[in-house]
Amino acid sequence: MTTINITAENTAGSVKQIQEVIGGHITERWGEYILSVNNKYAIGTITFLTFEWGGSVLQYDITFLDDITIVIDASEFNPIHFTYTLEGYSHHRFELENKKRKIEQYQSVIITSKDGGYNYFYFEKNVKIKIHRIQINRIKFIKKRLNDASLLNQNLYNVFQDQHHQKKFAYFGTYNLKLANLIKQYNTNKQKGMIRILIKEGIVYQILSEHMQQHDKDVKKRKRPATSLTKKEISSIRKTAQKILKNVAEDYNVEELASEIGLPQSKLQKGFKLLFSRTVIEYIRHVRLEKSRDLMNTTDYNISQIVYSIGFSSRSYFSKIFKKKYGISPNRFMKNKKKNQSI
Repeated sequence: MTTINITAENTAGSVKQIQEVIGGHITERWGEYILSVNNKYAIGTITFLTFEWGGSVLQYDITFLDDITIVIDASEFNPIHFTYTLEGYSHHRFELENKKRKIEQYQSVIITSKDGGYNYFYFEKNVKIKIHRIQINRIKFIKKRLNDASLLNQNLYNVFQDQHHQKKFAYFGTYNLKLANLIKQYNTNKQKGMIRILIKEGIVYQILSEHMQQHDKDVKKRKRPATSLTKKEISSIRKTAQKILKNVAEDYNVEELASEIGLPQSKLQKGFKLLFSRTVIEYIRHVRLEKSRDLMNTTDYNISQIVYSIGFSSRSYFSKIFKKKYGISPNRFMKNKKKNQSI
């Protein structure tokens, strides 16, 4: 087992201390730093990006080749950790606790320690992990971005207002695939330079918001919502949603989609309602309309070409639901675009 002690005062220092133990080299691109490792300790990358409002993003896309324990001294750097695992799993415990809590795939997790305490994060060898963690300095965040923390539910409000870090907090929430989709957007951003960073920053706010909303929902229900879906089934449903998102023009049939992943239609519908707050048909319609708006903004297609390319057969039906969703007709949307381009 390899132990990494983190005593740094920020995310950049933390990654540097990880590098001192497992090796690798750090490169920088447009303000984003990447620690790349390929040796006896690990294969993969650890990436971080910091913002002036007290937040940073720390991402693991790595396989450790030895059992790793990262011990974080909270007396120096004690952010609120908003953690989401895209692949694999890890464990966490606070100082003086005997039991480790498992941080599972697709689970919304919020953790912070008390001042002077320690956070222990455990990573098993040969387990491929993809972890997205937003770390928030609560004092800076409240001053710059959260003028009224009372808008949060009472539990989170107390966490943000605990500026002297007197209490520890741990929320291990329900599965949330909206977070997975947002993080995918964060990682597939193809812009360059300042625009790239600004887009990533905007997505970070969306991810934070989703973590907080998930916590609020769970607090109101006071327990995990009852569902007969297993993690494997949820993963299959997520892959179905990604398939639809990637090929919006296909002629999808709910019965066939359910059959492909070996689930009854009722479970497929339940999964979509749980993860996207939409039925399968509503989700298909939603992603098609989003795609149509993207095509209007980025191509010279006319309305008929767009209708065909997203899988609709009726232009009048498309215009009706487009206007209902966005409050403007497709024709008016296109005219406004041309007008703005000519200015």
